[in-house]
Amino acid sequence: MPPFDRLLIANRGEIAIRVIRACRELGISPVAVYSDADVDALHVRLADRSERIGPPAPGESYLSIEAIVDAAARSGAAAVHPGYGFLSENAAFARAVTGAGLVFVGPPAATLEALGDKLAARRIAAAAGVPIVPGTELAIEVGDTADLAAVGFPLLLKAAAGGGGRGMRRVESPEGVPDALAAARREALSAFGDGTIYAERVIATARHVEVQLLGDRHGGLALLGERDCSIQRRHQKLVEESPSPAVDPSTRAALLESARRVAASVDFHNAATVEFLLDADRNHYFLEMNTRLQVEHGVTEQVTGLDLVGWQIRVAAGERLPDGVLQPAFRGHAIEVRLYAEDPYAGFQPTAGRITAWRMPQGPGVRVDAGVEADTDLRPEYDPLLAKLMVHAEDRPAAIDRLRRALDETVIGGVQTDAGFLRWLVDDDAFRAGDYDTGLIADRWGHGPPLDGDDARLVAIAALAGRAAAQDLAAAASTPTDDASAWGRAARHEALRR
Repeated sequence: MPPFDRLLIANRGEIAIRVIRACRELGISPVAVYSDADVDALHVRLADRSERIGPPAPGESYLSIEAIVDAAARSGAAAVHPGYGFLSENAAFARAVTGAGLVFVGPPAATLEALGDKLAARRIAAAAGVPIVPGTELAIEVGDTADLAAVGFPLLLKAAAGGGGRGMRRVESPEGVPDALAAARREALSAFGDGTIYAERVIATARHVEVQLLGDRHGGLALLGERDCSIQRRHQKLVEESPSPAVDPSTRAALLESARRVAASVDFHNAATVEFLLDADRNHYFLEMNTRLQVEHGVTEQVTGLDLVGWQIRVAAGERLPDGVLQPAFRGHAIEVRLYAEDPYAGFQPTAGRITAWRMPQGPGVRVDAGVEADTDLRPEYDPLLAKLMVHAEDRPAAIDRLRRALDETVIGGVQTDAGFLRWLVDDDAFRAGDYDTGLIADRWGHGPPLDGDDARLVAIAALAGRAAAQDLAAAASTPTDDASAWGRAARHEALRR
């Protein structure tokens, strides 16, 4: 018997599709929700049933607790999976779901409240004996320069709610605080409905490493290894890998123990991730606990062979975690790169438009979780994540080689994406050596790599082809195909030079 007959997915895009697939594996009928902008979206078409929840603006649709709970009631769903982002760490949403007689696929509301607020989570971690990044103990208000001076500059202003780098600003001096604080608050309010901001000291040359947890309702807790998420722009992750090339056995043991202590401090079950900063001496500091599924969960699935989304649903239905989950067998190395509709040659700024071509890689050890396809219109209201490209191999060098091959097969037309940057990354010396930190993009990418002789010749070819096709391109109002191969990189370089 399936854990539930019908489950509503309170999200959109690739994560909604990922949950739909987990439901299919378990024999559950999936129900999608959609805003007016998503009426023809892929996740809506893949579900058995769909429910409208409002206009395109997230605050009137995907962040509307009332609309989603009403949709669940109309659909006859027995459970609600929040995905990540939006309402996934909102305690009021979890209470509304359970209050309506439905099962919330996630940690209890009290745990979301305790750990979803990053200020509260810092206090819990410290009380559990886990080292934390120095910072403020209270929310930052206008004029709190004395407290910030005690933290020390440079520092990070961070949203107490949510995640994904939203509501975060780096500040170099007291003079920059007012504007950064206002911007962080606006972004946090828009993304999470909560503008509470606090501050943490910037730790130089740090790695961002996280531990995946999965717990059942009977006290079972699985520590599913670590992921390295250090390659970031705007404090948002672009690349994740497991195991971390910076973590040795003793550091791993310390990270897992700290994660266990944090989880033991609250009534925890379902999926969560404990995030740490790792300094140059391998000292670790608690950052936050994300009480939800992570975007990068697929990396852990590849090295453990576990279906984390499926186990989320089974745990929510009351199942115990078996020994194979509590003591997983780790195998090989996995890397995930995120394909975003954004321009790496212009500060990774989001782009919009219509996807005119879509070809994802295939073959051994390659997995793609996508939320779009050809002829999809990208909306500025939503996150620009298009797909997650994951590879798995017997060791890290083999995984990098497989990722290079997969990126060379990747073609996305009609919109600018970060595929060219990712293709550059796999050949970057620091990345290949595993000797990188959260500053890699700022330190090594700049405005793009220099052209070698082969690429220079391809630039000339691209220029001729571009001039020959200029009239057709203008008539079609299309942008060039974003091919991660050398030809695509050369064409983009040529476009930048014009």
